[in-house]
Amino acid sequence: MSLSLSTGPRRGALPRRLLAGLSLALSGLGAGGLSTAQAMTLEQRAELDLSNYEVTAPDASYFDVEKRMALLEGTDNAILLQEIDQLSTGTSCSQLLQYKPIDTRMRIPGYYPSPKEWELASEPLFQFEDNVSHLAGSYVATGDAYYAECLVRFLDKWSQDEALTNFYYDSMEPQAWFATESMIFAAAMAYSVVRPEIEGMREERERIEAWLNELAHQHSDIQGQPGNSCCNNHFYRRALYASMVGVLTEDNELFRFGVSAIYSALHDITDEGALPMEIARGRRATHYQNYALLYLITNMQVIARQGYDIFDLEVDGHRIHDAVDFALDIFEDPAALGDMAPHEQYTGFLKDNQYFAWMEIYQTRYHDSRIADFVQRQRPIYNRSAGGYMTLYFMAPDAQQNIVMDETQREDAAFKGLSEQ
Repeated sequence: MSLSLSTGPRRGALPRRLLAGLSLALSGLGAGGLSTAQAMTLEQRAELDLSNYEVTAPDASYFDVEKRMALLEGTDNAILLQEIDQLSTGTSCSQLLQYKPIDTRMRIPGYYPSPKEWELASEPLFQFEDNVSHLAGSYVATGDAYYAECLVRFLDKWSQDEALTNFYYDSMEPQAWFATESMIFAAAMAYSVVRPEIEGMREERERIEAWLNELAHQHSDIQGQPGNSCCNNHFYRRALYASMVGVLTEDNELFRFGVSAIYSALHDITDEGALPMEIARGRRATHYQNYALLYLITNMQVIARQGYDIFDLEVDGHRIHDAVDFALDIFEDPAALGDMAPHEQYTGFLKDNQYFAWMEIYQTRYHDSRIADFVQRQRPIYNRSAGGYMTLYFMAPDAQQNIVMDETQREDAAFKGLSEQ
């Protein structure tokens, strides 16, 4: 296995405690055109030398908050101004503090077998993610410390109740474990936006950070199932909170867990650019290739903000750009899947802009003309957990001036794919 990084650190040993939470070797993916040889084994991950990946800037959020707020203060971009206007109305902190933290045994049915039951059980979880993301967004939009302090008070209430630490996990019923992933990184990412601006509130901040750190370790210590949650998009989701919480709490062990997922994903990428465990999802292969990128790219942004050229990382000749290009190829024409998955792909996700939050990050670093065209129909992009108001935080003001209102085109994309547009 060859590894290269343009100007990044040398690689150091992955801590043994978190190695226990990584997957076993992948096997039996079951999609005709995929080779199981790509999968990084546990032994290979143990050999990764990641010791020089250290937290260097604990106050660095996943974007430069101060710089972005200065830009927004003088913008005349209609999309950004609309976002600012909507967030400036804010929310009532006293009302938010009425929400009861989830401190009971959390158990959630699976999405695919019971979608209605899953949605009902998940509503309080989604509300939490919306609340923390909204408070962070309102702070960025207004600069009003009221929202930053409210977020700290809100999270402190959950920390004092040791919320989310009592989730139910069974290998046959992992949904509560899955759901907790996004709640952790929603809280951590929102908190990272406001923490440097908070004056005082030392005890509250200490409690929040201890809670997030304990929760991240507790959650990531569960390795998941071989050939499934150990190593697929759920691993990438765990890595996202590990990187962000690692930064906030200066925990290099967690931070390296986050970094290890990038090495693992790049190692597993096929020559076509496919992420094998996602493409193995049959008619949802396209959706899951994109879904994995949502967390990989966002995690890479967190790592890059610590000073590492992670977007230039190359493993066995593969870079993250290969997976991006393949995703765009199969958006346009499912035939690009070859014999790896059915060409009759589910495309309903193309109507839901939350899945394309990663594109705002990617476009700040690499201008991709296909993404530029696609993302115009998705803006403004909001993801309640993986970053919040991503267009507000990342879009260049000259990238797009007005919202594209074309529901017919969006509906057609969902039913026919992008190549029919």
